[in-house]
Amino acid sequence: MPVAPALVRLRVRDDSVYITHGNSVLCTQRDGWLEGRAEQGLLVHETRLLSRYVCRLNGTRPTPVALSHVTQNSWLGYYIVAAPGHEDGGASLTAPDGAAQQSIELRVSRVLGDGLHEDMDVTNFTQQSVQLQLALEVDGDFADQDETAGKREQFGTLTRQWAADAEAATLTLDYRAEHRYDVQGNQGLARLHRALQLRIVRAGSAAQMRDGHIVFDITLAPQASWHACLLWQPLMEERLLLAPVDCHGFDQQRDATDEAFLADATQFSSAESETLSGVVIRAAQQARRDLLDLRMPALDTSAKAWTVAAGVPMYASLFGRDPLTAAWEAALLGPEVMRGTLPVLAARQGKVINDWRDEQPGRMLHEAHDGPAKVLNYNPKSISYGALTASGFFPFVAAQLWFWTGDKSAVEPFIEPALKSLAWMASSTDEHGFVQYKTRSEQGVRNQGWKDSGDAIVYADGRQVAAPIAPCEEQGILYAARLNLAAVLWWFGRRDEARQLFRAARELKRRFNATFWMEPEGCFAMALDARGELVRSIGSNVAHCVATGIVDKARVPRVLDRLFAEDMYSGWGLRTLSSLHPAYNPYSYHRGTVWPVEHGPFAVGAYRYGCHERVEQICRGMFEAAALFESCRLPECFSGHARDALHPFPALYPAANSPQAWSATTVFTLLQALFGLQPFAPLRMLFVDPHMPTWLPEITLRGLRVGDAVVDLRFFRKADGGSDYAVLDSRGGRLHVVRQPSPWSLTAHFGERAKDLALSIMPGR
Repeated sequence: MPVAPALVRLRVRDDSVYITHGNSVLCTQRDGWLEGRAEQGLLVHETRLLSRYVCRLNGTRPTPVALSHVTQNSWLGYYIVAAPGHEDGGASLTAPDGAAQQSIELRVSRVLGDGLHEDMDVTNFTQQSVQLQLALEVDGDFADQDETAGKREQFGTLTRQWAADAEAATLTLDYRAEHRYDVQGNQGLARLHRALQLRIVRAGSAAQMRDGHIVFDITLAPQASWHACLLWQPLMEERLLLAPVDCHGFDQQRDATDEAFLADATQFSSAESETLSGVVIRAAQQARRDLLDLRMPALDTSAKAWTVAAGVPMYASLFGRDPLTAAWEAALLGPEVMRGTLPVLAARQGKVINDWRDEQPGRMLHEAHDGPAKVLNYNPKSISYGALTASGFFPFVAAQLWFWTGDKSAVEPFIEPALKSLAWMASSTDEHGFVQYKTRSEQGVRNQGWKDSGDAIVYADGRQVAAPIAPCEEQGILYAARLNLAAVLWWFGRRDEARQLFRAARELKRRFNATFWMEPEGCFAMALDARGELVRSIGSNVAHCVATGIVDKARVPRVLDRLFAEDMYSGWGLRTLSSLHPAYNPYSYHRGTVWPVEHGPFAVGAYRYGCHERVEQICRGMFEAAALFESCRLPECFSGHARDALHPFPALYPAANSPQAWSATTVFTLLQALFGLQPFAPLRMLFVDPHMPTWLPEITLRGLRVGDAVVDLRFFRKADGGSDYAVLDSRGGRLHVVRQPSPWSLTAHFGERAKDLALSIMPGR
């Protein structure tokens, strides 16, 4: 099958353009302006500060002629209108020649930081002087992000104030609201104060307020230009206005933390040009940038420790499982996201019983939002704990930080939070010891496993499964969490606790394989229902069980054969639900779409069991999918349509986020599986076991960090079809790079005393 049809380039949310930075999102129409549509606006901390923003020149909407991102947080638009007296030549999209021949150009440059810096430049490209009027319609509604596409809950007081002097003109939109709440034992009066200030400086003519519009009267000689800077400054509660970035070009917007990460993070290169190598390199480099662009500077622990928003435009906030997933998957780049995510979530670990928020002591955060409806407590999402997955991922990621860094001082603060997290999971098991969920909140998330949409868990006949539910993948996540944390405890001298966790993991694996297995299907059940009966649906959930290592080795070939049957494998990736299932829908969030984030762990799982042909199949499908998307950027998810002659590319999930943190980082996990790369910094060792496919015959990693060592590695395919590696350079601390031919023989490197725990080196073991 070809890599991709040459002209296919899929663009997520094709009707919108969004530039992002941390908790700030500017989402506009394709033409760059705002007219109050759902999800669009200038949203800062999930508050739509700016909902309407329209520009006219001489009463005409200018024609866009070139619009594009420059970086993820910057954008440039070129527009033209016909010069006065030449309107009959056509300034519309249907007849643009007149405007092109007698052009007045408007150039709009935007750079988004904590605020927005916008440059407007109007140039007269005619041979006659012209008089123009530039008018801006500006308004904000201060809707919660969720309210922009649904029913509004919170209504406050919005005031608008205009002031002008010789230095600047200022429009201030000031919003105040309050809400008295009483729900499930949570009572109080919540207040909100947010504002947006537009300061217009360095304008070529005075800004005036006329009929509710900001108006500039402009006179331009031939070839002359007019300029104005628009500084959009948000106010959050009583904090000072956050200064917008200074705009001196599009390539100078990185701060010291950004620059340090770009300098230190592993880089990728390849000399190949006629294979998928170019796509792999572009996907990896784009993913590096996307991860950094999703960084939330307000939550930085240090310049070397930061966390990320889940995705944009709709998930520009702190979650639990999303940054934890991205953190361990991004470890190939460096430990920064692990170092930054673990303390942020440990500080927010559940401390009390609060049913409205689904909080219990030890439970890890699911999501934290600061949109108006959340801050005012119309719902519990300002801080909510309605998920199982984050509580299992936290100890797992703490262990990954240990394996990659060997830094006791960095890892030790997270051991107790990790143990508390596991203790909470143990308290949330059924009578057979399987972890399960059921929301206690009247406004809570119904499904709280890996697939958390309300209709994700279905019986084989299509009926919805009622809680409590014990999903198969969550048993695997608990297994991996116990096993990995046991390895850390062993190294920290807590041997009895390590043995206890290891035995609990081993017993869970035994019971899981005995209980969840469906012999006729050659696969594991999706879940156990409230009666302890099998939910016999086939979905991608089961692949997570392979990924985490809870599946008995003898059953893995049958499981993978079932998962890669035509009803599950679309040709691009594994569907979330079998296409033979009565509830299958290729567009449904968790009942038929393909999620890139799942495929990095799937590849690691296939590698662990020695199924290298499946590793290659998973990786090739994902990179060939990446080739279809703009900038080789994998989106949150895409449709489950079969890859065949009638479907040369999949459809898009309409509300997919892109960039999405864990879709970006799955690229690195795919590569880690192809390289068989397993770090063990405590012993200054890096295991590699490359199996390079024909479509990726060679690739070089520069600046890979393990412990205090930095190494450059080249992986390549040999003439005889085998694979090998070369250490190009090693600097910093000592590091032994060892060819490890089988993930099942690691104990040879550690001796008998570590026999029980050695397999925990590989992610998920």
